Amino acid sequence: MAAEVHIQEERYIFKPELKKKIFIFLLAGVLVFGLGLFLAMTSGGHEEGAEHGKKEEHASVAETNKMTASLQHEQEEATAADEHKGAEGEHHESPTWLKRLYTTLWMNNVFFTGLGIIGLFFVAIQYAAQAGWSSGLKRIPLAMGSWIPVAGVLMLGLWFLVKGDLFHWSHADLYEAGAGFDPIINGKGGFFYWPLDKGTFPAFFIARMVIFFGMWYLFFTWIKKQMLSEDLESGVTTKYWLKARGLSTWFLLFFAVSSSVSAWDWIMSIDTHWFSTMFGWYMFASWWVTALAFITFVVVSLKDAGYLKVVNANHIHDLGKFVFAFSIFWTYIWFSQFLLIYYANIPEETVYFIERMKTAPYSWIFFANLFLNFVLPFLLLMTRDAKRHITMLKVVCPIVIIGHWLDFFNMVTPGVMHYEGGIGFLEIGTAMIFMSAFLLVMLTSLSKMPLFGKNHPMLEESLHHNI
Repeated sequence: MAAEVHIQEERYIFKPELKKKIFIFLLAGVLVFGLGLFLAMTSGGHEEGAEHGKKEEHASVAETNKMTASLQHEQEEATAADEHKGAEGEHHESPTWLKRLYTTLWMNNVFFTGLGIIGLFFVAIQYAAQAGWSSGLKRIPLAMGSWIPVAGVLMLGLWFLVKGDLFHWSHADLYEAGAGFDPIINGKGGFFYWPLDKGTFPAFFIARMVIFFGMWYLFFTWIKKQMLSEDLESGVTTKYWLKARGLSTWFLLFFAVSSSVSAWDWIMSIDTHWFSTMFGWYMFASWWVTALAFITFVVVSLKDAGYLKVVNANHIHDLGKFVFAFSIFWTYIWFSQFLLIYYANIPEETVYFIERMKTAPYSWIFFANLFLNFVLPFLLLMTRDAKRHITMLKVVCPIVIIGHWLDFFNMVTPGVMHYEGGIGFLEIGTAMIFMSAFLLVMLTSLSKMPLFGKNHPMLEESLHHNI
């Protein structure tokens, strides 16, 4: 048995030197954030950018009309309706700098929520699949799940702060007869406000948010309890593994629904008129491959630092294969969603991609996504040796993480900022602050438990893992 092969228990030491570096990074993020906020508040150049955006908007609509000649009349009506609603909504909008602040806070919180929840998802998948190869590294994604309660509190608090600027459907006049009435949003009102009246308090929306984070955190604590209970036994036992497997199965069933609905709620409802039946899959794919890259980066960094002696080149190869394969999976989902919508040429759907492909603040990000999230991972991790090489994975994984941060930026920002968005000090500083906070929470959690369960019933299989 694994415990009888003199497996030494390992513990991660969160050294003061690393804490100091993270706090320096955090301070740098705060300074960059402060500079970005100051520039955003004092800059008077966004009016020119907005005028430029309007010109691009007309050009984009013209291109769309050429591509959709049979639906030209419907598109003109939709565009006119959108402009009318925009004119009505200008009386309620916050200053541009404040909308930009709200947008980057919300986007980063959703992005890092994914790192936390997918960490738990990774663990649950291993239990449900009865996988033995990952027995020596499951504590890393488990520690990532420690971010879930932090993300939940931030999400709920931020929603009440940003709702009027990010979520157009939260404006009460859209549901009342008059100039501001929107029949499309009114038809979706029950999804947000049930059982209360439309335009009042979005009870169903908030209930879903609280239930999702509450259940995710409960499953995290239950599964973590079973995993750590193995460490208290004097030898190998399967009773905790079986309990964790049962809990993981129920979590995966709940996550299958909650992840898709959260994608609709937190991202897709920003562009209230637009919809995609694939969007739940798309956001999951972006979350999933980002978390895989993060898990891989942490594992190889710990291995490089002398930890995780139970992890060998074959485990690293498997992690590299995950990053490689699911980068292709994300691209498949991306292309499928794009192709079905763009080829169908329905105005209220294609405008989503036109806005991101044809406008200056977002067009370079739109194409950079494909390069950073597909082309580079595909080429750099194509060979067997590349997937087993720690240095190569330390290069590719940050590329994937940054690439999917840009992906989330383009999911959220155009629907809020329209032609006044962009990536500057404010957005970079916010990302640095969130990353620092996430690392502090995750590494602190990792330091409070053994790096692997020495009494895990499948640890011996993991020790002899060979591919």
